[in-house]
Amino acid sequence: MLSAIWETEGLQTVGIVVLVFASIKLLHLLGLISFSEDSVEDELELSTVRHRPEGLEQLEAQTRFSRKELQILYRGFKNECPSGVVNEDTFKDIYAQFFPQGDASTYAHFLFNAFDTDHNGSVSFEDFVMGLSILLRGSIQEKLNWAFNLYDINKDGYITKEEMLDIMKAIYDMMGKCTYPALREETPRQHVEIFFQKMDKNKDGVVTIDEFIDCCQNDENIMRSMHLFENVL
Repeated sequence: MLSAIWETEGLQTVGIVVLVFASIKLLHLLGLISFSEDSVEDELELSTVRHRPEGLEQLEAQTRFSRKELQILYRGFKNECPSGVVNEDTFKDIYAQFFPQGDASTYAHFLFNAFDTDHNGSVSFEDFVMGLSILLRGSIQEKLNWAFNLYDINKDGYITKEEMLDIMKAIYDMMGKCTYPALREETPRQHVEIFFQKMDKNKDGVVTIDEFIDCCQNDENIMRSMHLFENVL
């Protein structure tokens, strides 16, 4: 069934963003987000951590999460990351567990870079919760801006066909044997060719953020994917 979905024209475009939002569910299932209603600390404090997060009031003002939600999120985060930060190897280990049938390392690398907004090689609780706030509670514009940043690998403000292909190959590598029958080696490039042409409206060989957002906003499947995990907290 998954193969049939991946082969549809709809997913050729949906593939640009849907895996981003699926990642939120993934992080929950692996324990980085806890939905336990047990008691939690009143403040974001740890006795021995490498990184001490900002106070709840500041994060509450900067995100769309309530104080209680931030406490729940932090409880899950600190259980998995007692040092207070997540490095890229941890991201890769998480995705390797969730996608044992494929190779998720490249996609985990790209996703890690999207969360690591200050590019210091680690994702703090602040980095994590700011990205999560956008993906779960942000406006359509904010979510698409985040997705664009994921695909803009070199952060130059444009998405090239090769960048899009790199992300798409990473997604296919991660899915691995989940697709049946196995996808042909040329399938990612074929899909990229189709929706890159759809996005690159002025045919200059790159996709700007305006082109990206305009194309996504006019695609019903992508618009539905915007709301996949809005109520997980």
